[in-house]
Amino acid sequence: MEGAGYRDNDVLLHWAPVEEAGDSTQILFSKKDSSGGDSCASEEEPTFDPGYEPDWAVISTVRPQPRHSEPTRGAEPSCPQGSWAFSVSLGELKSIRRSKPGLSWAYLVLVTQAGGSLPALHFHRGGTRALLRVLSRYLLLASSPQDSRLYLVFPHDSSALSNSFHHLQLFDQDSSNVVSRFLQDPYSTTFSSFSRVTNFFRGALQPQPEGAASDLPPPPDDEPEPGFEVISCVELGPRPTVERGPPVTEEEWARHVGPEGRLQQVPELKNRIFSGGLSPSLRREAWKFLLGYLSWEGTAEEHKAHIRKKTDEYFRMKLQWKSVSPEQERRNSLLHGYRSLIERDVSRTDRTNKFYEGPENPGLGLLNDILLTYCMYHFDLGYVQGMSDLLSPILYVIQNEVDAFWCFCGFMELVQGNFEESQETMKRQLGRLLLLLRVLDPLLCDFLDSQDSGSLCFCFRWLLIWFKREFPFPDVLRLWEVLWTGLPGPNLHLLVACAILDMERDTLMLSGFGSNEILKHINELTMKLSVEDVLTRAEALHRQLTACPELPHNVQEILGLAPPAEPHSPSPTASPLPLSPTRAPPTPPPSTDTAPQADSSLEILPEEEDEGADS
Repeated sequence: MEGAGYRDNDVLLHWAPVEEAGDSTQILFSKKDSSGGDSCASEEEPTFDPGYEPDWAVISTVRPQPRHSEPTRGAEPSCPQGSWAFSVSLGELKSIRRSKPGLSWAYLVLVTQAGGSLPALHFHRGGTRALLRVLSRYLLLASSPQDSRLYLVFPHDSSALSNSFHHLQLFDQDSSNVVSRFLQDPYSTTFSSFSRVTNFFRGALQPQPEGAASDLPPPPDDEPEPGFEVISCVELGPRPTVERGPPVTEEEWARHVGPEGRLQQVPELKNRIFSGGLSPSLRREAWKFLLGYLSWEGTAEEHKAHIRKKTDEYFRMKLQWKSVSPEQERRNSLLHGYRSLIERDVSRTDRTNKFYEGPENPGLGLLNDILLTYCMYHFDLGYVQGMSDLLSPILYVIQNEVDAFWCFCGFMELVQGNFEESQETMKRQLGRLLLLLRVLDPLLCDFLDSQDSGSLCFCFRWLLIWFKREFPFPDVLRLWEVLWTGLPGPNLHLLVACAILDMERDTLMLSGFGSNEILKHINELTMKLSVEDVLTRAEALHRQLTACPELPHNVQEILGLAPPAEPHSPSPTASPLPLSPTRAPPTPPPSTDTAPQADSSLEILPEEEDEGADS
């Protein structure tokens, strides 16, 4: 193959297959100097064995032979060596498509701005990476967010970049401003718009080795976009064996209660909850501490005073919407919309559970009242579909309207970012999940990429409502109480997702699934997963990652092993951190009005013993 040259201040790519009897495939690279003479740049590049990807082997660059005539611009054949030869201006390229993985050789297809494709460039002896490296000296190559095998081509010229960004609608803001930031800081500008970045994208944006021309400044190493980091292969040690313990019993909990009702040795108690969960009979009391409703440091008398205060607050907020007349609600479209959406969602939330079954079940009324009161408590967020899924297990366990409301508020402090309209928190979590999975299992990531599933969108529901619909109801209770401990660090729910994918790895990769089959298989896992197996594997993955001495900094941030490289935005985070009294909901101003007490003592007790379903 022959290489690149300048003509009329434009860079041309000349391609001519080498005869079989000739030398091995070569890349020829030349450029025109300022004096107008023909000077050739030649630089020997070392040959190396990539091991896992032989078709990306680097080949040597050699000095081109003198030409007697200038090639014709465009995609017409310009070389007598064969009908497959052509010459094209790099400015005419729109994208480059690479071959599917698994072939015995690699190929590249160049797509022009006019929409046509040039003859495929086949690399039977390797060389695709070397060609792309040379092209990246003159172009910006970015992996398409829709197609992992497609590289989008952007020129270094800022006006052309602006037109490209505007055409592709990759950025929300004005494209001219984006281009300025892109040329100054290609890493953060691009990472904020693409959900994932490949190792090749890093190579395309980073400055080239010595002797190579580049108009881009060195990327900032100390200011990566939160949630994204280009990573190389990380050598992880062996995965440790993890054994979970038995649930914490009422007797064990009682041993941690001091003379004044103050809990003692709280870190040890939390560790026990993390490793074994809680016995069903203990959840009603312990969840109030795990969700920040009661303070771990408070005495029994302080807890009673706190509950009295919170009861008054709750019914004052509940009175706000109960006192709205039908006439007023007709002129309040927001409240009317919340009420309609809540009624619809409540009517289909966990209706197979005995606690909520039946048309006149009082539990449904409590779900409705608590969710409407939460709209008064959090005006900005209001009600979003999915919140009823989070409240249902809490009300089932707590069985008291007021206590369940404040425990629900504590849970929402952890996950309210999931329900924001911008979905920035969900996007950030999916990016972090992909980063963890790429470190843990790059082959699985490559497979998902090849099947157009690399964005992990099939995990969206998992993260949105914390696997509520993936496990049987009793297993959800066990999973949530373990996650609420905040141990062994933040974002354990992401490792739970990694554990599920790790368990299904062989099924996904060996069954020849495409994107539709992958989505179907993930959906069919509902109610078939064992929470103990998943938690055991998630903890083992955490230990395996934390034992790695070369863990990328962004992964350390996700696991809470390193402080963030830059301060995150003040938007609420969805990371499962333990709540403390300082994170309790703000106290409304005192009121002299007497709160209605008609249903302040409303407390539901199960008609039958349901503890067996909990175990």
